[in-house]
Amino acid sequence: MLNPTLLLSLLSTFLLATAAVGGRHPTEGIINLVRRRLPDHVDKFLFSLDGSSLNFTTESHHQDVYTVSTRANGSIHVEGNSRSALAAGLHRYLSEIAHVDIYWFVGSRLHAVPTSLPKLDVPLTGESIVTWRYHLNPVTFSYTTAFWTWEDWELELDWAALRGVNLILAWVGYEKVLLDSLRELGMTDEEILPFFSGPAFQAWNRLGNIQGSWGGHDVSIAWLEAQFDLQKKIVNRIVELGMTPVLPAFPGFVPPAIKRVRPHATVVNGSQWSGFPTKFTEVSFLSPLDETFAELQKSVISTQMRAFGNVTHVYALDQFNEINPASGELGYLRNLSLHTWRSLKAANPAAVWMMQGWLFYDKKDFWDTSRISAYLSGVERNDDMLLLDLYSESKPQWQRTKSYFGKPWIWCQLHDFGGNMGLYGQIMNITADPIQALNQSHSLVGFGLTMEGQEGNEVVYDLLLDQAWSAKPIDTRAYFRNWVSSRYAGNFSVPKELYTAWDLMRKTVYNNTNLTTYSVTKSIFELSPDVDGLAHRVGHYPTPTSINYDPTVLNEVWSLFMNATKKEPSLWLNPAYEYDMVDITRQLMGNAFVKLYSDVISSWKSGTDNRAGDITSRGQTLIELLSAIEKVLSCNESFSLAKWISSARHWGHTTTEKDFFEYNARNQITLWGPTGEISDYASKAWSGLISSYYKPRWSIFVDYLAERDQTSYNSTELRERLRRFELSWQGQSAQPRISSANSSCRGLGIVLRDVSQSWPSIFGDHVSDQT
Repeated sequence: MLNPTLLLSLLSTFLLATAAVGGRHPTEGIINLVRRRLPDHVDKFLFSLDGSSLNFTTESHHQDVYTVSTRANGSIHVEGNSRSALAAGLHRYLSEIAHVDIYWFVGSRLHAVPTSLPKLDVPLTGESIVTWRYHLNPVTFSYTTAFWTWEDWELELDWAALRGVNLILAWVGYEKVLLDSLRELGMTDEEILPFFSGPAFQAWNRLGNIQGSWGGHDVSIAWLEAQFDLQKKIVNRIVELGMTPVLPAFPGFVPPAIKRVRPHATVVNGSQWSGFPTKFTEVSFLSPLDETFAELQKSVISTQMRAFGNVTHVYALDQFNEINPASGELGYLRNLSLHTWRSLKAANPAAVWMMQGWLFYDKKDFWDTSRISAYLSGVERNDDMLLLDLYSESKPQWQRTKSYFGKPWIWCQLHDFGGNMGLYGQIMNITADPIQALNQSHSLVGFGLTMEGQEGNEVVYDLLLDQAWSAKPIDTRAYFRNWVSSRYAGNFSVPKELYTAWDLMRKTVYNNTNLTTYSVTKSIFELSPDVDGLAHRVGHYPTPTSINYDPTVLNEVWSLFMNATKKEPSLWLNPAYEYDMVDITRQLMGNAFVKLYSDVISSWKSGTDNRAGDITSRGQTLIELLSAIEKVLSCNESFSLAKWISSARHWGHTTTEKDFFEYNARNQITLWGPTGEISDYASKAWSGLISSYYKPRWSIFVDYLAERDQTSYNSTELRERLRRFELSWQGQSAQPRISSANSSCRGLGIVLRDVSQSWPSIFGDHVSDQT
């Protein structure tokens, strides 16, 4: 049970967010959501924010509660003790009863709700088991949202609110805030702007890992201002929807030129990060013990309060993300956090410091329990800190830290690194483990999503957010069935084949219990070719490629999906079905690529007289499979390089800036660094990327193996050939044409029929005649 002081703090944060709505009706934000997504039904919903009408218990008054019922006139009445509860109640009715929902990549399907709303014979009731439902990882703002528009954010925020999220990171536009604060110290724009990194890499600049931009350009004032304007809209909508925004605080990372205006300031260089050259790393860190730190902290927080209003007490602040402190001495660590905490409280007396616990896993050799305890002890009031146990489903840290030594913490699902796209999940861990933790840890206050990239596997994220409303582990069989009903429902009954297919994936693809691989995988065709080290990789970095289920399961799933269209041909027009069919086909063909790659390597190692011919022949088959995958992916723009590049160029104010943003976009998903420091970490299985980047790389590889037997093979020579191509690709500037269906796609059904007939070794004879 939470302590009274923490309860008061949480309640004050809720009241603060409620008050921030201003003079508007407190349910206006939820009504506006209905108006946006169900405009024809806005008068058929009634929302009541009145805790007195609900059945509270003494021990649950800090949790969210809702009731949904049908009134005598047929309208739907949603009652709740918070706007987040109202949104969660609305979502449960829409998804479970009306069978409509809102999704990533698919968009809102809420408009497909029946004209006559389904009636409830028995009211729906719900009560959260944790105070906070948290969303977003700092690096998601680079891997996924770097080039998002307001329309993208509107969909995301509606998605989050409906799923009961009530604490969400709002991390856009920080550079403009820091720019203005550093200007106040007397620094010039010429000293500040070169410190900032490009849009696709801003997250790691904010976290103190990198500084500056590679690619020949600095970010512009116009870009910074546009991002800050976007942040104003985001924060306003977050508050309107009843969520609490987590705003950025000042962590201490500054341009090295700060020494000109504060020559006596205590500034140390951070540690080198991920092999980057010194020019782009070893970021200057202003000591929290220095009076300038508190000055900048007050400026950063005050600037945001003026811009957004007094909308939150929760601030994100991470000082040692994948970098170590200058000293491991316990007193030094405590002093760092003590003065950081004091700077926050001086700027906002109600401030709560939210910090990721990732450092305690990633740098566990440095962060033993004594050092963790020392660092956390600097925050002398437990309820002034909130820890994200970032990787709870695979690498939890809450046990070894004794529940973060009593400080409030959130059980988080990380799941995805770098926006990887493999089908993957750990549904047993994300249902049973958080409930076990809740029963064992008195300071656990929430469940949250902290994926690095938001790329598919949406069901496992929904599952954890819904687990926040169930005191027992969710029955995943029933859950997946309900999820299928809402995902594909239209003016027809969902074919049983789709239920069967998803249940197969539930028991296999999404139920990994072999934690040698503990994150989303990627297909090996996305990796730079090599003669070994690509297949069957485990762990989380380098990115795993192992397949922890019987690959033939996906053949059966694919056949079931195809056969469903025989019963319901209109599925070809359903955007959710189209996305899922492309995604499943991508994974199925990516799995098959491993065998073709192994065949090439076997031919190379054979030593036969016809070795070169066999390599060329088998290599050609491998390249042809990539072309086939490209055809499938081109049928849905969510799997499109063109969309990513177009979004990047959209934000540029000049041709030069557009080209720079495109370089950023290209570099992140390929070399990830000026010369491939984290190459292929954020790779994507996208049309356009396969044809222009992966196919040429694999062609270079096949040609080289045909030229060199094992005795003359030189890995350095091969690496140099590949790197020359990879570097040349970075600077290309071509805007691929985008349409709702790529011009090379003649319709998904036709493409799948042709591809499956051309590759019977992968698809067998399960080809639908109805396309």
